[in-house]
Amino acid sequence: MKYITGFFVLIWRIWMILLATVYILTIGVFIVLPLASFDRTFPYIYPLIRYWGKFVLYGTGFRIDYKKRVPLDPDENYIFIANHTSVMDIMLMLTILKHHPIVFVGKAELLKIPIFGRIFERICIPVNRKSVRSKANVYPEAKKKLDKNLSIFIFPEGGVTNDKEFKIYLDPFKDGAFNIAIETKTPLAVFSIHGLNKMFPFNWFRGYPGKIKVRLLATFDTENLDVKNDKAALKASAFNTILKDLEECKN
Repeated sequence: MKYITGFFVLIWRIWMILLATVYILTIGVFIVLPLASFDRTFPYIYPLIRYWGKFVLYGTGFRIDYKKRVPLDPDENYIFIANHTSVMDIMLMLTILKHHPIVFVGKAELLKIPIFGRIFERICIPVNRKSVRSKANVYPEAKKKLDKNLSIFIFPEGGVTNDKEFKIYLDPFKDGAFNIAIETKTPLAVFSIHGLNKMFPFNWFRGYPGKIKVRLLATFDTENLDVKNDKAALKASAFNTILKDLEECKN
């Protein structure tokens, strides 16, 4: 029975890849790719980027249970952060954030994927975490996007480990999101994502469609904060806010 279930899960995951590929080879290549290199056009093509996320997310059988514990200002830019447990986190956040066009900070390794890599380079901020120069380049690139009335989305854990399928915990947060939020005086908005570690883990033979619980937990004003004196406290507050919500949901 385990092998039969694994086979159908594999087919389901291949279906997800086909959905993503079809959209990339049509809308992505002929509309997003030519226009995404210009910051002034990004807000206009963002709905198409969002629909890619929605197309894949809903087409794979997922649904969303989204609740806000705090409001978002529709006229404000944010540094958004969340726990990172699955590749589907990207599609999830694109689906949710309709009124705040977001630019993801993501792994430079994705640039190597044919066709998608070119699109990724134009709609995201690639970062090689092993390169000091690449990491240093994130701040000026993020500032450019913020100055164009775009928001930034960063998963501060920096990656996903396979054992997150079986545990509810957070890896230590990197400094990048908090440095950018404080230095640009941009408010920080904190999400928690529940269930995707089991519903779509990094294992080709496990997973299942279902309802994803997402919570907008808090926003933090950074207007009067200083990187040297306040970054550690802001990072700890954000970390504990997400961890507490994950633990409460588990219980």
